[in-house]
Amino acid sequence: MDERLTESGAWPIPAKEPHNPELTSVKRVLTLLDKTAKSSRTYGTANPVAQKFFQELFEGLTTHLATYSKLAFLIQRSELYFNGEVVYQAEQGSGTESVAFKLYADGIRELAFLEGLSTEDLSFLLDSLWGSLDPEDDDDIVTRLWSKDLSTITLVTAEEVAKASTGGEVFALPTAGMMEAPESNLRDLLDREQARAKMGAGAGLGGDGGSEAGNGGTPAGERTGRGTSRQASRFQTGHVGYEVSDKELAELAKEVEAESARDNITYLLDMLTAILASEKSPAILTKLLDLWGNVLDSLTAQGKWTVVDSVLGLLHVTAEVRPDLGDDHKKQLAALLDNLGRPERMKMIETYLNKIPDATTEGLPAVLLSMTPAAASALCTLLGNLEAPAHQAIVAEALETLAKDQPDHVLRGLSDRRPRYVKNLLAILLKWNNPRFADAVEKLVRYPDIQVRKEVVRAIGIFRPSGNGIKLVAFLNDTEESIRFAALKLLMTGQYRAPYSAWSPLLSADTFMDRTLGEKRAVFHAMRATSSDEVIPFFENLLTERSWTNRKKKEELAALAAETLGKLPTPAALTTLELGQRKGGAAVRQACTAALAQAQRQQHLKQAAS
Repeated sequence: MDERLTESGAWPIPAKEPHNPELTSVKRVLTLLDKTAKSSRTYGTANPVAQKFFQELFEGLTTHLATYSKLAFLIQRSELYFNGEVVYQAEQGSGTESVAFKLYADGIRELAFLEGLSTEDLSFLLDSLWGSLDPEDDDDIVTRLWSKDLSTITLVTAEEVAKASTGGEVFALPTAGMMEAPESNLRDLLDREQARAKMGAGAGLGGDGGSEAGNGGTPAGERTGRGTSRQASRFQTGHVGYEVSDKELAELAKEVEAESARDNITYLLDMLTAILASEKSPAILTKLLDLWGNVLDSLTAQGKWTVVDSVLGLLHVTAEVRPDLGDDHKKQLAALLDNLGRPERMKMIETYLNKIPDATTEGLPAVLLSMTPAAASALCTLLGNLEAPAHQAIVAEALETLAKDQPDHVLRGLSDRRPRYVKNLLAILLKWNNPRFADAVEKLVRYPDIQVRKEVVRAIGIFRPSGNGIKLVAFLNDTEESIRFAALKLLMTGQYRAPYSAWSPLLSADTFMDRTLGEKRAVFHAMRATSSDEVIPFFENLLTERSWTNRKKKEELAALAAETLGKLPTPAALTTLELGQRKGGAAVRQACTAALAQAQRQQHLKQAAS
């Protein structure tokens, strides 16, 4: 084989030239050619997406040809070359789907577009490339293009290269001035070689009667022997256009291996997608849409959330990609998406997540958010049945979005006896922050779980930051001290109102005396903040009563009462403190004196401030 030929038998690539605007334009046009070919093959040439890419390709080619008159590129198995530069390279793993491989496999080694290219010629080329013409036409690309005799599209085939190399050394073109010529594409070189061969034959250079070294050339015997040897090497495979080198065989083996290792699910989904994009038969489309429902079930049961999300994205744009769908198919497609959150499918999600607690959840939030608000009930059930907190958080976020305008299912769930579930529902309600949920939340005052009751107190403070505080007073009988203090903290803000009658049962209970000093102090301050002077009679009785039973604890209460009155020194409070200073015991008189002093300091500070 001539040393100047590549291992695949193609003409050697010309030397690289400096970067120029023409090269940039060529790369852009070939990228558009690849996109157009793929979209036409996948969706059909009548699809709006394919037509859009076709129009962009035609405009790009027209602009390029108006500037440079011609666009010719050399073709290898996975690359296209222009002036020695790689201007297109197939994506890794694309196999036989690339433009380069399709042209190369059909024996085309150069393709050229000429100025004046029409949309009809370009469309015919694309239809020929992917065989979308007459289904019964089994001709290859070259035969189709030659039969059309296109004036603005030319090509060079591997067969022409082989024929040009049979008369001597393969493309042993003269070096003197040949490569300096402005024509550097394969067609020009072939034409020049054929012309040279004809001229040589006419001059007797290849005849039997020529001199042994015509015109100072190589002796005929030597030339003939060398040519025979190289021809034998050149054609030993029997088919020059498809000669495969060891390197190419290794690359093919890698492609086969990659194809074999391809994920079966992705492969099947690609097939179904292609059918969905191109199928015209109504009956087959009906069956196909039914099949997509089974696909969603299967993927859901396997926990392949990212794939499910991709399928849903495909189904969402199907009506746009296929505007030719009939009304029945559009309804079938809508039902497929509307029923995404049906209970049976939710049960599949529950089973998978509970079976594999550490399963990946990538893509699951997007799948849940693809459901309609009608799925809120099934999502509540799923939230209640999931075991892992991380999985519960994902479902809760979906419920927060989908059930916001239809919260009834969430509110009904508050009566559930599963604390973890109720806490999740309360968290959702708190994020919505709607005061109308307060009534439903206040019903959980006596919920068995401590953490739930804590959340209820916090929720009341958020939903009702002021107003009636009777519900909060009810929490002061809770067995958990931290819950009682949480309620007292809210009542002490002065934003709530509660009559003394709401406090009386708590104060009269025998157990009140046994509470800590800090809690009793907080109760008295909360009473004063919510009932104002309505509690004066109770405090007055504590200051003036002389009791011989439980005396120490009662004096402690009296001292707390004096302290409380001194912090809110209304006229009635001051009068009560003065009465206690006169009639109380020694400890009480001392407490009242200190409270009056504190009240006087507060009054002086107010006067100074004013």
